[in-house]
Amino acid sequence: MGTTDKADEHESLPGEPRSLWLDTTPETDFDPLDGDRRVDVAVVGGGIAGITTATHLQERGREVAVLEADRVLEAVTGHTTAKLTSKHGLIYREIVSNYDAETARKYAAANEAAIEDVAARVEERDIDCDFRRRSAYTYVADREKRQNVREEVSAARKAGIDAVFVEDPPLPYDVECAVRFDDQAQFHPRKYLLDLVESIPGDGGDVYERTRALYFARQFPKRSYVLATRLAEAPPDGTFYRVGDTSFSVRTQPGPDGEYTFVGGQNHKTGQGGSTAERYRKLARQAREHFDVESIDYRWSTQDYETSDRIPFVGKLGPTTDGVYVATGFGGWGMTGGTAAGMMLADLITGGSNPWADAFDPMRFDARAGGKELLTENANVAKEFLGDWATKPLTSVVTLSPGDATVTREGGSVVGTYRDDDGKEYKVSAVCPHMGCLLEWNDGERSWDCPCHGSRFTYEGEVLDGPANADLSRLDLDD
Repeated sequence: MGTTDKADEHESLPGEPRSLWLDTTPETDFDPLDGDRRVDVAVVGGGIAGITTATHLQERGREVAVLEADRVLEAVTGHTTAKLTSKHGLIYREIVSNYDAETARKYAAANEAAIEDVAARVEERDIDCDFRRRSAYTYVADREKRQNVREEVSAARKAGIDAVFVEDPPLPYDVECAVRFDDQAQFHPRKYLLDLVESIPGDGGDVYERTRALYFARQFPKRSYVLATRLAEAPPDGTFYRVGDTSFSVRTQPGPDGEYTFVGGQNHKTGQGGSTAERYRKLARQAREHFDVESIDYRWSTQDYETSDRIPFVGKLGPTTDGVYVATGFGGWGMTGGTAAGMMLADLITGGSNPWADAFDPMRFDARAGGKELLTENANVAKEFLGDWATKPLTSVVTLSPGDATVTREGGSVVGTYRDDDGKEYKVSAVCPHMGCLLEWNDGERSWDCPCHGSRFTYEGEVLDGPANADLSRLDLDD
C-alpha cells in the first residue's frame, strides 16, 4: 500500500512531535498493581473522567483505586485542546431534534456544572493551571449553514443557556456567523489533574499504572490534530470552533516563553482517510492562511470516541452488570464531559441517582437519535474488514525507503513492515488482535492503526489505544 502522498512525502512536518501539556509537566511514576487489593470502588482509566470520579468518591468517604494501562493523564487527556465548555459544536439543535428540550437541558446542566466544579477546585486548592474564563464561539463559514446557527441559538436557550447569535466574531478572518456562550473556560489539564492525582494516595486510596484497562463498544473512533503556534499578531480573544467535515478550532494558552495559539482540526476516522502526515501539513497551511504565524513549536494528535447520537455514555454498563459503571464517548469534548461524568458516577455509586443521568444512560437507544448512524458505522466497519482482506497485496517483495511502511503477505502471514530512519526494519503481524481487521500505517505518528474499531500500536507492536488489549506479534525477532 502507499504510505504517503508522493508529492508531499519529503516536506518536513511542522513542530516538535510532543504535546505541550506533557512537555510542561512532570511524568508520573506510580507502581503497577501487584497482588490483590480490596477497595470500595476500582476506577479503570486514569484520564479526566477517572481521576474526577475517584476524587469525588474519596471526598464522600469511599476507598478507591485508580488503574491505568500506561501512565495517568498521558493518553487522550494529555493530548486534548482543553476547551472547558458546554458549547460542543451545534449539538443542542441535534439533541432537541432527536430527543427533546428536557434532554438538552440535562446535557447543558451537566456540562455547565462541570465548568463550575473545575473552577471551584482551582480556587479552593489554589491550583496553578492557567485557568481562564473565556467566551466560546462555534462558527460557520458557509452562508447556507447560517440557519443552523440560528437553530442552535434557539435550542441552546431552550436548554437554559443564554446563547447569543453573533454576526462578526472576533477573528482576523471572515466567517459567516457564530453562536457564543459566555463564561466558559480553558486551563492546563495536566497541571489541574496532577494536583488531584497527588491527593488520591493515602486515606485508603491508591493509583496503579501499567495495569490494563477495559473498553466499551457502541462508539466510533476518530483522530484529530493540534499545532501549537506563535503568532506575530495579537491572538483572538476566546475559544473558537468551526463545524464541518474537518473542523477547525482556535484557542490560546500560556507557555514557558510566551503565548501559544493552538489550531486544531483535520479530524477523520482512525485508520482511514490517507496520510496523517499530510493532515498536519494541511493544518499548518490553514493556520498560515488565517493568521500571521511566526513559528509552529509543537504538534500532536488525539483519539476520541463518539457515540451515534453524540451524547456520551455515563452510568451503569448494562442491566445485568450490577456495580459496573462506564463513562466514555465524549467525542472530543472530554474536559467538561469527563468532569461531568465523574460527578454523575459518584452520585450513582454512592446515592443511586443523579438529576442528569438518564440523558447519558448507556442503555438508551432511540432510532431517531442515532439508529441510522449506528447502521452506517457498522456498515463501514464491515466494508473495511472485507475490503482490506480482498485487496491487500499478495507479494512479499517490497523495497522501503527510511520512514516508510507497507503491508504484505509473507507465507501464511499478513505482515506490517516499517523501516526506521537508520534503515532498520520492524515486522509485526498486521492483523488487529481485537477482531481481525487489517491494520493501516499512520505516517504522522508512525503507528499501526485499525480502521475498524480504532486500536493503535507502535511500530514495534505495543498497544497504544484499545479496544485491543494484546500487543501485535513481532515477526522480526528471529531475523
